[in-house]
Amino acid sequence: MFKIPSFMEVFFIKQISFYRKKIIQIKRVYGIVFSMGVMIMKKLVGNLMYGQSGGPTAVINSSAYGVITEARRQSEFIKDVYVMKHGIEGALNDDLIKITDQDGENIELLKYTPGSAFGSVRHKLPDYKEDDSKYVRLLYMFKKYNIRYFLYNGGNDSMDTCAKIAEYMDTIDYDVRIIGIPKTIDNDLPFTDHTPGFGSAAKFIANTIMEVHYDMLAYPSGKVTIVEIMGRHAGWLTASSALANLGGFGPDLIYLPEVPFSIEKFKSDVKEVYTKKKQCLVAVSEGVMNADGVFISSSSGMKDAFGHFQLGGVASKLASTVSNDLGISSRSVEFGSTQRAAAHLQSLTDVNEAIQVGVEAVKAVLNGRSNVMVVIHRVSEEPYQVEYHFHDLRACANIEKKIPASMINKDGNGVTKAFIDYALPLIQGENKNIFKSGIQQFAKFK
Repeated sequence: MFKIPSFMEVFFIKQISFYRKKIIQIKRVYGIVFSMGVMIMKKLVGNLMYGQSGGPTAVINSSAYGVITEARRQSEFIKDVYVMKHGIEGALNDDLIKITDQDGENIELLKYTPGSAFGSVRHKLPDYKEDDSKYVRLLYMFKKYNIRYFLYNGGNDSMDTCAKIAEYMDTIDYDVRIIGIPKTIDNDLPFTDHTPGFGSAAKFIANTIMEVHYDMLAYPSGKVTIVEIMGRHAGWLTASSALANLGGFGPDLIYLPEVPFSIEKFKSDVKEVYTKKKQCLVAVSEGVMNADGVFISSSSGMKDAFGHFQLGGVASKLASTVSNDLGISSRSVEFGSTQRAAAHLQSLTDVNEAIQVGVEAVKAVLNGRSNVMVVIHRVSEEPYQVEYHFHDLRACANIEKKIPASMINKDGNGVTKAFIDYALPLIQGENKNIFKSGIQQFAKFK
């Protein structure tokens, strides 16, 4: 006959369940297993799978270079490296590149190659508790290729993908170590001082803004030029246009998503600058919104797999406002994908840090770490120095880091010295690209 458990029995059952969960959590994060009551570090031998996800950057392939070269150095434990074509879809579709079969010259060229050399994707995995079919498929692929190390290179949404896979693999007790490698030109990942990709994009924006400004000086009476820069909810990229002012040719006005945008204030700001200078250069984030949270841009209404609106057209809309309401000749410039694809203006600091986050991810999984993202900690300003640490994946997923108020001026149309001091070290140094007959050389994989 079934006996109803006593209060104390229920209490101890709950305690055992609680500590079992804690043990699983420790195992997941630190790679520790228990034998005869003693904690030991488990050494895994198998293959590594790497993929890229989300919007490309000028240095995401430098992270791939870091992963591949470090994995090759660790051949005692990592036998082969497989790269997913188009991110997680490559794993689901069994569309992989075996890096072991690729020549070293193409691996070296990754440091100078923009975009995603292996293809990217925006693919949202469902909650495995509601639909586990894709997770079962991933488990099959992991077993087929003996994948014991899984590294995913991306931004907020990519960390969400990593966290979901890690959680599922824990529930079915498949021994695989999973780490997220940060990248995004938007610089909006939490718990990291900055993200690889931002420094090179900021360098491109600052220098291109200078060129636009100098072009404006050709005529005695110029136009109002409005430059649209990427940034949905965080204005780090648009703020980086202020670095051009260090060279004397930066924007007069800067508008960020962190500050509610007022059309009337915008017109007043532009009129004031134009009256004094007979020209005005404006940098504006594509994601600026009014006080009601409505995008100023002419959003198409289309959304991506993660529910993000596809933005664009804010510069042209504001240029029309200046022409129609203020009667001042104006033009719009949209940098578009050039912001993330300009390998010829890579920041050497950015390249080196992108490589290192890949290296640190490989070292971490071999040391037993899992279910974490590599993060960068700035330890000193002069000289500029950083350290590499780790943070829980789930905490990093789907959270956007915005520019703090201390970096935005009191009028909400520019940045403070605090931002300049923060961003300037990230654009230092040049990565000397490889040219042949005047044309850049990029990696080409079979």
